[in-house]
Amino acid sequence: MKSLVFILVALLGALASQAQTEPAAQPAPTIAPTEQNPPPLDPKNIDTSVKPQDDFYLYANGAWLKQNPVPPEYSRWGSLEALAEKNNDALHKIAEKAANTHVDAKTAPEVQKVGDFYASGMDEKTIEAERIKPLAEELKRIDAIKDRADLLKAIANLHMIGVGAFFEFGSGPDEKDSTREIAQAVQGGLGLPDRDYYIKTDADSKKKRTAYIEHVTKMLTLLGEPASKAGGDAKKIMALETSLAKASRTRVELRDPQKNYNKMSQGDLQKLTPDWNWADYFKEVNLVEPGDINVHQPEFFKAANAAFTNTSIDDWKTYLRWHLINAAAEDLSNDFVNEDFNFSGGVLRGTKKIKPRWKRVVASTDEALGEALGKLYVAEYFPPEAKTRALEMINNLKAALADRIKTLDWMDEPTKREALKKLAAMNVKIGYPDKWRDYSLLKIDRGPYVLNTMRSANFEVNRDIKKIGKPVDRTEWGMTPPTVNAYYN
Repeated sequence: MKSLVFILVALLGALASQAQTEPAAQPAPTIAPTEQNPPPLDPKNIDTSVKPQDDFYLYANGAWLKQNPVPPEYSRWGSLEALAEKNNDALHKIAEKAANTHVDAKTAPEVQKVGDFYASGMDEKTIEAERIKPLAEELKRIDAIKDRADLLKAIANLHMIGVGAFFEFGSGPDEKDSTREIAQAVQGGLGLPDRDYYIKTDADSKKKRTAYIEHVTKMLTLLGEPASKAGGDAKKIMALETSLAKASRTRVELRDPQKNYNKMSQGDLQKLTPDWNWADYFKEVNLVEPGDINVHQPEFFKAANAAFTNTSIDDWKTYLRWHLINAAAEDLSNDFVNEDFNFSGGVLRGTKKIKPRWKRVVASTDEALGEALGKLYVAEYFPPEAKTRALEMINNLKAALADRIKTLDWMDEPTKREALKKLAAMNVKIGYPDKWRDYSLLKIDRGPYVLNTMRSANFEVNRDIKKIGKPVDRTEWGMTPPTVNAYYN
């Protein structure tokens, strides 16, 4: 049944995304009868020069691939990306309008926050002039580390502004009691995408590791270190991250839900990592009642405890400075932005060209203020009647699926009853949430762009941690209204 539910939700999500791309103010276009029901397999996409028995993918999609080369700003391209581009144009108009509209934050909070956030990101002159000045307080906190207690506090502080140094921590549904949110401790702390980048011995992996050390060296140099010292520090960062990578699970191992479910008390977690004081950490992240914690990878945290005690304080400072600047690079001056793109976009993803500033700032606005920007987007492009039509279609599809389940000859009656119960329990989400997120506690202004992104990250981390110990909110959305995608959970 799970696969049937996924197909239904994905189909409906795609249809809703199509509806979202049509502005509410525009009249519905006249559609010729032949265009109302396009063929499920468009013959124009087929490459008849390829034999289907040799390569069915190229046979079915070859002509489309030839007509739609990957744009230089992207590492991949498909129909979803093409549709997302249309949404980006719509969001661009909304953000520009908000940035050029002076409103009272009390009466139009979404317009104020979206406008100020976007304006701060587009203020390239100020961003270039300030460079790393807005990060002075965070860098000073790292420089002030004197012992392991200070180090713990510094790591916790970075976690609170969305920097995933050392490990990951947050909330998530209890996999064996999906009605409750519990604390989740997960392997992390790497600068490369996953552990295989550090461990595999093929030529490409070795080349990427060399490029990574060069990249970290350049970033530390931009931060103000002498080139000679930055090169040595980059190698120390690589060594520390490699030790964490060796204790991390592979992507295949991370797919095993049983292996990654290790719920334990705070006391048992403390025994696993005797030198890392969890009570102090929870205090720093404002978690009063942690309850049981799902420690996804116990062996990682055992190794992390050793790294915490065996790595010198100076090397930890270097590591934390790197992770701070790595997380903030996209929001800083162009020297940081371009170096970050050259490695993350070029070396790792093969992207040939950086996106224009407005696209990057629109994406950042959607990430930071997704439901505020989404509320403005919905008002312009997805009227209530469109959502009503989509929900009506969904209910019809659910009814048809229920009828089909009832007539299946390969399913016995008890199984049919369970399948119908599952279908009836589906919580369908189309277009936008019924209750919008409240951003009133999030300060956004036209000051430094990177501080807006950091405050937004802090807002989200706080929101996430406050869920721990509470019932799962099934009305919460896992993506923003303008996002072209679908999901099931």
